[in-house]
Amino acid sequence: MTDRVSPNPSYKGFAPASEAASRAKQANRKKDTAHEVLLRRELWRLGLRYRKHVSNLPGNPDLVFRSARVLVFCDGDFWHGRNWDRLKSQLEQRHNAVYWLAKISRNRERDQQTTALLEGQGWVVLRFWETDIKKDPSPAARTISDVVTSRAAKAS
Repeated sequence: MTDRVSPNPSYKGFAPASEAASRAKQANRKKDTAHEVLLRRELWRLGLRYRKHVSNLPGNPDLVFRSARVLVFCDGDFWHGRNWDRLKSQLEQRHNAVYWLAKISRNRERDQQTTALLEGQGWVVLRFWETDIKKDPSPAARTISDVVTSRAAKAS
């Protein structure tokens, strides 16, 4: 298995539904999203320390607990295809349906490949959905804390 996951395919030839739609999609943040910041605050409150966006790991995880070998991804509902069957049927009715179905489907596939790759390297990979974190970051933070504490205890 390689240390890289294949990139997204090319989507040349597709046009945005509108200039406003294009600006809205481009404004989405890759780092420090609202739900990620909420989760980090909760983890900090629990006394957990971490690294952010370690780019030399596949998938560029949002949070890294290196000594415990735990990685956290805060997945956006739209971009990572939460409730995929429902989202897929909604996207089929929209502009550039072929583009969005291919894009999000590939994101989901890449997420699975990245998780498998990292787990194969001995990492525990935790993924949390945007709306779950926004609703209440505490359950996700407690899960992370439990896993990190358990793994750190085994390492020492």
